[in-house]
Amino acid sequence: MKETREFLCIADHVDPLIYTASVKERFGHVDAVFSCGDLKRNYYEFIVSMLNVPFIYVLGNHSPFSLDKSDLSSDYDFSGGGCNDSDLRRRKLFGGGLHVDGRVTYLKKQDLIAAGFGGSIRYNQGDNQYSEVEMFFRILKIIPKLYFNKIFRGRYLDILITHAPPRWVNDREDLCHHGFKVFRWFLRRFRPACMIHGHIHLYDCNAVRETSYEGVPVINVYDHYILKFPLERKDNEKSEPADLR
Repeated sequence: MKETREFLCIADHVDPLIYTASVKERFGHVDAVFSCGDLKRNYYEFIVSMLNVPFIYVLGNHSPFSLDKSDLSSDYDFSGGGCNDSDLRRRKLFGGGLHVDGRVTYLKKQDLIAAGFGGSIRYNQGDNQYSEVEMFFRILKIIPKLYFNKIFRGRYLDILITHAPPRWVNDREDLCHHGFKVFRWFLRRFRPACMIHGHIHLYDCNAVRETSYEGVPVINVYDHYILKFPLERKDNEKSEPADLR
């Protein structure tokens, strides 16, 4: 039986239980940190420097890191024309972690396969928003790697890290908080041990954050959540009506 591993998952809100000098006392035992987006660079830097564990993340739909001088390299020319759009996107990323948006990665020490997709459903012309079709084609790009994992590691992946939830699973009915229908297909087809997401703020401490779809746990990690592996699968749980699939 595999040893239990614990992961700190964060999203959307700076949690005072983490952003404190006592963070190592509370969370120093975790094996890695997963972020589902919409958090600031200085928060990430604090967590990495204090916990010194692998940091895996995707970006949210809001600008994750402000484009000020602290977020760009020192050779950036602020007079204009200093870098192109791809440079800006690259420099907006947090170099102290592994950005898994549209990627599959294997954490050897933790024996964990993770894949990620950042952003939200398209609701205006903002950054990091996608239509259902666009998200579908982003998923297609990682399928060869998933099959590689199935052949050589015995499973497609362990954890799916996203910013947005699946449609009709933990999401809301206003357009900007719709989830992706294609995530439902992904969970049915590749059956990760669990999916974690952010984007849906939980202001009530009694709000439900753990649900499931077709037996796959789907967890809203707003603020923070401790994820323990291995998880108990609920494959016999009643699935949702077919007309919502």
